[in-house]
Amino acid sequence: MAAFSEYGSFDAVGLAQLIERREVSASEVAEAAAERIARLNPALNALTASFPEHGAALAAQSPVEGHLCGVPFLLKDLSTHLAGTRLTNGSALYAGYVSTESSTIVERYLRAGLVIVGKTNTPEFGLSPATEPLFTGATRNPWDLERSAAGSSGGSAVAVASGMVPAAHATDGGGSIRAPASACGLVGLKPTRARTPSGPFAGEGWGGYSVAHVLSRSVRDSAALLDATHGLAPGDPYAAPTPAGPFLCEVGADPGRLRMAFTTRFAGGPETEPDCMAATEQAAALCASLGHHVEVDQPDFSMDEFACSNLVIATHIRLAILQRAMALGRDAERGDVEPLTWAAAETARGTTAAEYAGAINALHGVSRRIARFFDRYDVLITPTLAQVPPPLGTLRKQDDSYAEHRRKVRDFAPFTGIFNVTGQPAISLPLGMSREGLPVGVQFVGGFGREDVLLRLSAQLEQAQPWCGRRPPCAT
Repeated sequence: MAAFSEYGSFDAVGLAQLIERREVSASEVAEAAAERIARLNPALNALTASFPEHGAALAAQSPVEGHLCGVPFLLKDLSTHLAGTRLTNGSALYAGYVSTESSTIVERYLRAGLVIVGKTNTPEFGLSPATEPLFTGATRNPWDLERSAAGSSGGSAVAVASGMVPAAHATDGGGSIRAPASACGLVGLKPTRARTPSGPFAGEGWGGYSVAHVLSRSVRDSAALLDATHGLAPGDPYAAPTPAGPFLCEVGADPGRLRMAFTTRFAGGPETEPDCMAATEQAAALCASLGHHVEVDQPDFSMDEFACSNLVIATHIRLAILQRAMALGRDAERGDVEPLTWAAAETARGTTAAEYAGAINALHGVSRRIARFFDRYDVLITPTLAQVPPPLGTLRKQDDSYAEHRRKVRDFAPFTGIFNVTGQPAISLPLGMSREGLPVGVQFVGGFGREDVLLRLSAQLEQAQPWCGRRPPCAT
C-alpha cells in the first residue's frame, strides 16, 4: 500500500492509477486530502468551504466507471453549482445561498469519478486579478505568504500548489486560470471558447470571454480533465471545434516542427518586468533548441483597441448584482457589494444596448486580425504576466475607481485577456523563477480549437525542463 505521506507527490492521473491497481483505497486518498486541507488552509485561506464528509461518501462509492475515480478535487466558488452546497461568488450578497442543482461541468466531474471535497476562494464576482475578497478574506501565495496568489482562481491555484489536491476547477474570463498558474507555479490551460459547458444556468460567461477548466501540476492532468468535461451540452449556444481524438493522447505525441513567434510586449502595452521577460526569452530559446522555428513577431493590434472590453465586463458585473437583488425581492444597494464592485457596476449604469453591441463588434474586428496571424504561426509565446506576484493589497484597493482598477489589471496581466476576447486556447507553464524565488509563467497561445498543439508542445517542454520537483515549502 502507498504510504499516507505520499499523497502530495502524485498528480491526479497518478492517484487514479494507484486506486485502480488497489495500491491505495479511495477512502485513504480522501483522508489524506482532508488532513492536508485541515493543516494548510488556516494559513493560506484557499478554501471557502471544506466538506470532508461529502468526499468520504463519494470515495466510499468507488470504484465507479470514471477514469479519475477517487481523485480529490475542488470547485471554484464562482458561478459553479454543486447541489446542496453553498455558493458565495466571493460576495456577502450571496450569503445563505445554497445550490439546488449542479452545473453541467460538475456533473461531468462526478461522472469521471472525482471526489469533490470543497470550494475555493475567489474575488467578488471574479472581477479582480487578486483573490482578496472582503467576504471570505485574502488567499495567500504559498511561495510567500505576503504575496498575491493572483486571481480570480487564486484559491484553486493555492490549493493545488500547496498539495491539498492535485488539480482544481478554475474559470478564466481575462486570465483567471493563467495568472494564478503563473503566480503559484502551475499548469494553467484556458481552453478554446465553448470547449467546456457553461450550463444549465448560463449559455456563456462574460459575453463569451469566460471558459472553465482546471489548474494542475502536470500537463497530463490538464489533458485528462479536459477529456472528462469537453463537448456540447443540450442548449449550448455554440460549440468549439471537435477534437481529432482524446486530449490525453496528445501528451507525449510528437508536436513536429512548429512555427513560433514570441514577444515580451504588445503594442500599446506596459513594460514587462525583467524576470518575466527573461523567462519568456529563455522559453523561446528552449523551443528553438527542440527544433522549432522561433522568431520575434506579434499580431497587428494595439492594446488600446481592447479598452472597450472594460465596458463588456462592467455590464456583466452590473447584471450579476441586479439579478441577485431581484431574487432577494428588492433593489440593489451600494452596501450589498464591495466598493470596487459597485464602481464597476455604476460604470455600466448608463450604457445603451447600441454601445454594448458596438463594443462587441469592435472586439470581433480585432479578433479577426489576430486570427490571421495564426495562419503564419502555430504558436505565440508571451509572458503570462508582466509582473511577479506583488504584495497583498497592491492589485485590489477598495477606493480605486473602476478605470484605475482596469489600469492595474492591464499593467499586471496585459497578455491574457486578449485571448479571452479572441476565444483562442492559451496555456501558462511554470518555466521560470524570479530572482526572489517566485514562480514565473510563460504563456503559449494556439490557433482557435488547437489545444492539441498546445498539449503536445507543453508535454515536450515539461519533459525537457521538468518542474514537478519545484514546490513551495508547505507542499512537502
